[in-house]
Amino acid sequence: MAKKDAAPKGGKGGKSAPAKDDGDDDKKQGKLKAANSINVRHILCEKHSKAMEAMAKLREGTAFNTVAQEFSEDKAKAGGSLGWMTRGSMVGAFQDAAFALQPSTVSNPTYTNPPVKTQFGYHIIMVEGRK
Repeated sequence: MAKKDAAPKGGKGGKSAPAKDDGDDDKKQGKLKAANSINVRHILCEKHSKAMEAMAKLREGTAFNTVAQEFSEDKAKAGGSLGWMTRGSMVGAFQDAAFALQPSTVSNPTYTNPPVKTQFGYHIIMVEGRK
């Protein structure tokens, strides 16, 4: 029996298609293209209860940057933007969660749920781009 790839979803056939450079196909298939840096935003709350309040606002449809300005307790308060971050420049749990996210927009964000716990507090993370 042939060994299967350890991908979350099995595709048709046993072989992978060649990598494509345009990100649109990756989004359609639900797969992330490999990236060494991401354009990341977050909402940092010291207390879990405050992070859950922020999550409730996001679920209501409030834009991510608006929620970040209201709830985030760090220097990225200006919409939660941390800018382009590279692998190795973030704490472990934050980095793992951030690199696993699909890119999205502040008006329709895909974010970590539940929030990610680090030594700094609870992070709600979204990614705007990958390269």
